Amino acid sequence: MRILVVCGAGASSTFVAQRLRHAAQAAGRRISALAGTERSLPIDLDAADIVLVGPHLQHALDRIGHEAEPRDVRVILLPEDVFTDVDGRRTLDLVDSALAVPDTPPTPTPTERKPA
Repeated sequence: MRILVVCGAGASSTFVAQRLRHAAQAAGRRISALAGTERSLPIDLDAADIVLVGPHLQHALDRIGHEAEPRDVRVILLPEDVFTDVDGRRTLDLVDSALAVPDTPPTPTPTERKPA
């Protein structure tokens, strides 16, 4: 699994990606986590399965999701306290939880029509 962590300038995403890599390695998982910026996103999306978006970019979440959708890349907004996750385990848990939830809502079952 290839995870792209996106922030504004790349500094905070570098720390999150590094911690996530360490947590994945400690758990025996094969995950690559790379840092990117909002500007590099169009290029970086081609090499990602999941994009973790820094909480300070919540305003751009819809646009990022729109760019990721044709590439079938999942987009997850990171919580405000992500930078306090010093060992990356909570971030890895967040990824696992998001993957457990289907991308699309289930199709509603048709309802019976009552004659008028």
